[in-house]
Amino acid sequence: MKKKPMKHVSLVKQVSLGVALLVGAVGLSQLAVAQPPGPPRPVPQGQAGARFDLTGYWTAVVTEDWRWRMMTAPKGDFASVPLNDAGKKVGNEWTQEQDGSCKAYGVGNLMRMPTRLHITWASDQALKIESDWGEQTRTLYFRAADVPADAAGSPQGVSLARWEPPVPLGGVQGYRPPATGGDLRVVTDHQAAGWLRRNGVPYSADAQITEYFQTFSDPLGREWFDVTTEVDDPTYLVRSFITSSDFRKEPDGSQWAPHPCKSI
Repeated sequence: MKKKPMKHVSLVKQVSLGVALLVGAVGLSQLAVAQPPGPPRPVPQGQAGARFDLTGYWTAVVTEDWRWRMMTAPKGDFASVPLNDAGKKVGNEWTQEQDGSCKAYGVGNLMRMPTRLHITWASDQALKIESDWGEQTRTLYFRAADVPADAAGSPQGVSLARWEPPVPLGGVQGYRPPATGGDLRVVTDHQAAGWLRRNGVPYSADAQITEYFQTFSDPLGREWFDVTTEVDDPTYLVRSFITSSDFRKEPDGSQWAPHPCKSI
C-alpha cells in the first residue's frame, strides 16, 4: 500500500513554521537592540539635581605621595610632575622663605593639601568649599550667569560644575533597568597662577583644572569622597598632571582649626 505523505507534509510545515518563528524572533530581538532610545532627559543641576551629598565636614586622608603632601619637598624636587623647561626654571626660583605661601592653596593644589573641608550649599545653584588650612573658599557654580566678576584672577578662579548623567546598565527595548554612576564634574579656569606643590612647582593662569567628585562608603560604614584632578597647562606642563585625593566625613566641626597661609 502506498504511504500517504500527510505526516511528512505536516513535519515540513512544522519545521518551516519553527524556522520562521526563530527568524522572526531573532529579527525582533535585533530590532529591539538596534532601535535607538528616545532623546535623553536633561540632567537636573544644582542642589535639586544632586546625585550625592557632599555637605558636611571632611578631613583629608593622605595614603600616597606623603613626602609631597605632608611635608615641603626640597627645592628642585619635581618628581612625577611633567614640567617643561619653563616650568622647571620657575620652580627653581622657589626659596625656603616662601614655604607656607598661599600660592600652594590655589585651586590647582588645594584638594591635595592635608586640610579639612567644610562643604555647604551657598545657594541652590552654588556649592561652597571652605578649607581650614590656608583658609580658602571655593564656590562651584552650576550656572555661569551666577559667577561674580571678581572670581576671575582669584586663587580659586572660576569653577563651573555639572552633575554628569548616570551610566545605563543596558537592557532591551521596553525595559530599562536603573542607571548607576554619574559624577560631579567641575572645570576651573581664569585663576591666578599658583603652585602644584609647596616647593614652588608652578601652574599658570592659562591652566585648566578638571575635577571629578565621587562618594562611597567603606566596610565600616564611614562616608568618603574622592576627587580626581586633571591639570592641563600649556605654559608649564608637557602633558596632563593627574592626581586623586580622598576625604573622610567627620561627625561635626569639632576638629575644625583654621590656619591662614602667607600672602607672599
